[in-house]
Amino acid sequence: MSTTAAKTDERVGGVDFSATELIVTLMDGRTISVPLSWYPRLASADQQQLSNWHICGGGYGLHWPDLDEDLSTEGLLKGIPARN
Repeated sequence: MSTTAAKTDERVGGVDFSATELIVTLMDGRTISVPLSWYPRLASADQQQLSNWHICGGGYGLHWPDLDEDLSTEGLLKGIPARN
């Protein structure tokens, strides 16, 4: 019996928000959702500021220029909240 490892691609595919969560879709189809409260700059932002995001870091990061906020898919997958 042989098994093959699933192909993973941790690059950002998309970003969405609920009232309480940041939701990041990865290129391989996985979805990461984390509490907005982990990222105070995002939690206190308005919809326009949240909508102004860019993929950076070769596809492995997110940047909100209006908020000076940067997140990585590695940090999101590890469950690392923002430092206070």
